[in-house]
Amino acid sequence: MPPRTLICGSLAYDTIMVFPDRFARHILPDQVHLLSVSFTVGEMRREWGGCAGNIAFNLQAIDGAPVVMATIGDDGAPYRERLVKLGIATDGVRTMPGLFTAQAFIITDLDDNQITAFHPGAMNLSHENRIGDVERIALGIVAPDGRDGMRAHVEQFASLNIPFVFDPGQGMPLFSGPELIEMIDAAAYVAVNDYEARLLSERTGLATADIAARVDALIVTRGGEGSEIHAEGRVLALPAIPPEALVDPTGCGDAYRAGLLYGIAHNWDWERTGRLAAILGALKIAARGGQNHGVNREIVATLYYDRFASYLW
Repeated sequence: MPPRTLICGSLAYDTIMVFPDRFARHILPDQVHLLSVSFTVGEMRREWGGCAGNIAFNLQAIDGAPVVMATIGDDGAPYRERLVKLGIATDGVRTMPGLFTAQAFIITDLDDNQITAFHPGAMNLSHENRIGDVERIALGIVAPDGRDGMRAHVEQFASLNIPFVFDPGQGMPLFSGPELIEMIDAAAYVAVNDYEARLLSERTGLATADIAARVDALIVTRGGEGSEIHAEGRVLALPAIPPEALVDPTGCGDAYRAGLLYGIAHNWDWERTGRLAAILGALKIAARGGQNHGVNREIVATLYYDRFASYLW
């Protein structure tokens, strides 16, 4: 049985609308102090989202053993049912009565400009979930979530001596430099994209090499330029995997992290782990939404062999 990996992060609904025009034609620069606009959208879809959901979806698809830890609201039952249907353990999913599940409402215009409203809802109570309440966890990740929840879960993983990936992501502005250093020092691994890496350095005053020296590995993704894994005193540069199409980057980082978690859980070397992560990211970007892409072990193994002329499993 594969090692159980606890995915701490958000479960969210993303409602995405497309405005068949340009915002600039409806927002007058000299009237922004009296802004009151209404957009009729021609296209709307609702997606399963949140970092925990996206990571778990990808990890389960390649026969990992994710366990989701997240808080949902009264409207979260369909998401819980989806996870169960996918075979994803929900030991750590808790319903918070009287609240909504976290959700984002996004309107995009023809120039790809976006207006977004985000309601954290039950996510703000993620600290009420405790790592120790979930049995047989060998590895974990603290992904973007409620501020108090991220802090608590970092401390609990460390106190239980469970290695984990610290993935501050869009939650980084919630923490001071000293707080971020504390969480880095508690983690075994840190995963960020290139923008987040720069921001992390600015907020902590630590250079990339200094951050890497404090953990077993620092992973920095660079989109189409691939990724870098700083580990064992060296920097491993890994190329991006060409996708079938560039459709939607939403959730690509989460897919990549699922590959990291799989490789770490199975004691793979960093090159093999990074290649798997890159393949999962490439599969994701070719489909809309964070959990709509086709992915399983056979698909991933075929891509790996075609790309690297070696077997993955």
